[in-house]
Amino acid sequence: MSATNLESYLSQFSESDWSATLEELLSCIHAVDKNAVEIWFRFFPLELHRYIQKAENGEEAVRSLSLQGDFELKDQIDTSHHFLYGHRFWKTVKCAIIAESKVFKDQEQTLLQEIKQIAMMVSEKLRVERPLVNAIVAVGLMTLNQVGVEAFTTTDGTVEKPTGIMAKSPDQILRARAQDDSQGLFGFLKTVDKKYSIAYADCRATGKFNIINDEEIASASARDQSQNWKERDERCWEGVVPVECRSASCGTCWVGVLGGQEKLSEVANRERRQMKVFGYNQPDESKPFLRLACQAKAAGNVTIVIPPWNGIFGKKVYENVDEVELEPATTSAAKLRETIANAASNEG
Repeated sequence: MSATNLESYLSQFSESDWSATLEELLSCIHAVDKNAVEIWFRFFPLELHRYIQKAENGEEAVRSLSLQGDFELKDQIDTSHHFLYGHRFWKTVKCAIIAESKVFKDQEQTLLQEIKQIAMMVSEKLRVERPLVNAIVAVGLMTLNQVGVEAFTTTDGTVEKPTGIMAKSPDQILRARAQDDSQGLFGFLKTVDKKYSIAYADCRATGKFNIINDEEIASASARDQSQNWKERDERCWEGVVPVECRSASCGTCWVGVLGGQEKLSEVANRERRQMKVFGYNQPDESKPFLRLACQAKAAGNVTIVIPPWNGIFGKKVYENVDEVELEPATTSAAKLRETIANAASNEG
């Protein structure tokens, strides 16, 4: 099946082009989805997809990058964006993009113009404000870009009705994410024993677990033994957040922060360096929306989304890591040392 004009148009843009477009688009996206859309584009990086696509041996490329979990967007066309408010509009967005693929001709317009044009049609159709659909339209076009029109049209676009906090209005969601658990009548006197909640979403479910003031998210997750987490996801050795090492050496516990990023500890040098090694494109802010759960300590309620995969691809895909010193410090990380070292080196 030959590529449509829209596919050919989208294929000309690099990940950097998309990042620049997204930066421009953020001012036109409702706050409820600003972090979410930036997280989504890091969960499904274009350059990683193209690297695997171009590899002579795809399976060997996956192995060399230590990829675990479901990293292919083609398997998650209707579900990858479950944590966006705009997810509820997906079926209409998907139909609009398919319709656009049949008539698209303007190869000269900017990517930003294309996103806004489709978003305008969707917002008029649904009678919702455009800032609520701009993000999901951008996600839809990138999804088409990675999976192709043929795969894109094979799913029906049906999504589950929002429940819980996500069933509320955008402003109500923002207020709920900003609120901390009550510490009782004398909470202002408490220090180290303050307790908060980490609200999480992954591709299977949503939930919460408790966290003690100034505790790492991964440690708090490990205390939740409410179910067999490894049965749900083989990366989850102890809790809903996947974790292997607790020392920023494996990359398994990277998470996106949908709300409360200001309540997390600042990024230390080790986390900053390792996030670059992993290829996760963590922003330069002192408290960014992309973190390693084993390093980020909470001082309040935080809302996170857990990616369906992890890997070590910064060196090979982005070629932006000059020197790497891996320091696995726990027994549980031992089995990853060799593969991680190979993935982060120039070999392979």
